[in-house]
Amino acid sequence: MIANEKRRNQQETTKFMSNKRVADVLVDTLVAAGVKNIYGLAGDSLNGITDSIRTRDNINWIPVRHEETAAFAAGAEAHLTKHLAVCAGSCGPGNLHLINGLYDCQRSRVPVLAIAAHIPSQEIGSGYFQETHPENLFRECSHYCELISQPEQMPRILEIAMQTAIARRGVAVVVLPGNVALRAAPYQEPRLHFPEPKPTVVPSEDEILDLAEVLNQAKRVTILGGAGCAGAHSELIQVAERLKAPIVHALRGKEFIEYNNPYDVGMTGLLGFSSGYRAMMKCEILLMLGTDFPYQQFYPEQATIIQVDIRGEQIGRRTKVDLGLVGDVKATLQALCPHLEEKTDSAHLDASIQHYQTARQGLDVLATSEPGVKPIHPQYLAKVLDEVAAKDAIFSCDVGTPTIWAARYLRMNGKRRLLGSFNHGSMANALPQAIGAQVSHPGRQVITLSGDGGLSMLMGDLLTLRQLRLPVKVVVFNNGSLGFVELEMKAAGILDFATDLRNPDFAKMAEAAGVLGLRAETPEQVCPMLVEALQHDGPALVEVVVHRQELSMPPTIQLDQVVGFSLYMIKAVLDGRGTEILDLAETNLLR
Repeated sequence: MIANEKRRNQQETTKFMSNKRVADVLVDTLVAAGVKNIYGLAGDSLNGITDSIRTRDNINWIPVRHEETAAFAAGAEAHLTKHLAVCAGSCGPGNLHLINGLYDCQRSRVPVLAIAAHIPSQEIGSGYFQETHPENLFRECSHYCELISQPEQMPRILEIAMQTAIARRGVAVVVLPGNVALRAAPYQEPRLHFPEPKPTVVPSEDEILDLAEVLNQAKRVTILGGAGCAGAHSELIQVAERLKAPIVHALRGKEFIEYNNPYDVGMTGLLGFSSGYRAMMKCEILLMLGTDFPYQQFYPEQATIIQVDIRGEQIGRRTKVDLGLVGDVKATLQALCPHLEEKTDSAHLDASIQHYQTARQGLDVLATSEPGVKPIHPQYLAKVLDEVAAKDAIFSCDVGTPTIWAARYLRMNGKRRLLGSFNHGSMANALPQAIGAQVSHPGRQVITLSGDGGLSMLMGDLLTLRQLRLPVKVVVFNNGSLGFVELEMKAAGILDFATDLRNPDFAKMAEAAGVLGLRAETPEQVCPMLVEALQHDGPALVEVVVHRQELSMPPTIQLDQVVGFSLYMIKAVLDGRGTEILDLAETNLLR
């Protein structure tokens, strides 16, 4: 008995006799999973991890100036590559700064692992310097969040976190005290060595037949597609051809649906325009494919609604659904197509496309500018940027009016990509996402459509472009205001307040940071400066002074918005803003 006890003690001692620390095994495990980059800001509780990365050439530490940037950058990499991406923050405030970016990753459903370093394990619960409770703080923006308190938990907890992020397409968080990271590791190697599972989910044969029967009997079918249509472009076009169905896309579906699509009739919703709205309101059946489009007021009230989604919990949560099917869009359409009868009546499709062409022409008319006229129309800037950007450019757009102009004027072609905070709706996303895009795709042209408010919120990471020599091109829509917030106030009949931005000369600030800075104040300067920036071998910023009073109207105007805007006009006149009212009318009503 004594001999057995001695042998067990020797085995335990041998288990810890290693030159590998917990931090080393963590990094080994990430490398084995194919992780190439970790975005973060160094701190003492991360010392074990950064020291382990320092000696390696198979994984990179990507230093940023703010941890929120790290989370957004990791999310962009995960979105573009579809593989696990990683960010890290030091204890307390460091990892708290990750939260907003992680919320965006979680709501965008991209696989991201966050390493939240923690205070020394023996101090937890004592009110120690920088103490928080990360395992509670990150719960709402992650699928998995666990504390590693003992070396024996590594790499098992880490691998569970990674598998959760990959399988559920979201965020997982590992909380690791700095002192535990520096301890000897009992287990030396990663445990998981199988490739990422890629299951196919298809509705049952009976469900497919029921769906086909309903669609075959209908005369007017409209398709609404979202991000779930990624990889299903040819199947989507084939089904639309058989059904003679116009295709409306949600914003997150734009990059996957819009290109080479003769059935495209644009977007609907607050950022869309009238043709997409009309195609949905005039249909007999609305077929929703891979979308969780949130705005209930844009759904048809009388149509039969069918929803296909890989996530069953999303079916019916936006509008009433008459038939809901759980399935991958591509696989479901492949199973469905042989059972569809090709329709001969294309009246609904023809009318929808004609309406789209008219609406598109109207938008293109707005995207013009006369020489010397100041300030510049933002539509013109977006249209020129679309024309001069590379055919495989990666764009990121800030929330607010830059997203509107990106949605309406950037043309997707199957090679271009479009990033934004389209679900979480966070300001300041464009520059951080561009960093992740450029790091993970060094040979691609990466361009931001940055608002002056969004850029200034995380402007410190212009320094990251310089430090890492990332050739990101930052295009700033400078209208001197929180433009979309201002528009919402006007639509509600409220005098705009607290939306003014007294901006610096962003181009000069870029130059001070070691980045090429250009400033366009007239329309004729826009194209040459954009071309110069795009051809520049390094990071560049082009600041364009655009019109503040540009209205971006939704596809349908509700009565309360008409009343609200009228109230705003009256209040503005009484408040002595007559000049602003004339400018607004001239800009938007006379054009």
